[in-house]
Amino acid sequence: MDADIIELQTRLAFQEESILELSDVLARQQREISALTTKLELLQQQIELLAESGAAEEEPPPPHY
Repeated sequence: MDADIIELQTRLAFQEESILELSDVLARQQREISALTTKLELLQQQIELLAESGAAEEEPPPPHY
């Protein structure tokens, strides 16, 4: 009986450690996703500004053509 309890306690300890590790990974990934989302929004704004300013229009070929 004592061996079974020790086995369960050991398993519980490993599971708790695994849950903490997974929680840390999840938090880190969420921070990365938030940072990437912010960067994506900035890029979208820059693209919109370029499109509005007409900078995205095709330039004429250089004179040597």
